[in-house]
Amino acid sequence: QVQLQESGPGLVVPSQTLSLMCTVSGGSITANWYYWSWIRQPPGKGLEWIGSILYTGTTYYSPSLESRTSISRDTSKNQFTLQLSSVTPEDTAVYYCARREDSAHWYWGQGTQVTVSS
Repeated sequence: QVQLQESGPGLVVPSQTLSLMCTVSGGSITANWYYWSWIRQPPGKGLEWIGSILYTGTTYYSPSLESRTSISRDTSKNQFTLQLSSVTPEDTAVYYCARREDSAHWYWGQGTQVTVSS
């Protein structure tokens, strides 16, 4: 069974780059048909999709974040990463990585709190 674990700094200084890693076990990030995604939830708000990297390596991003977002992967380590540049306090959120099997079936990491200091 697949397991996902987010890791990275819990505090980021404004204007700097937020960098997170998702380590995957129990499944390959190159396995056919899966999407590997980053999602966040700001305080008091709903879930917001950031972007995904497909099993082919193709990336897709939320239009509102595309200019600041980069998702990449290291297939040899079975990891994928998120970089969000020029952060502001509005980027404070719990960040999740997840695997999409289809529209109805998602597997989630536990999430990690990231605070952008004011």
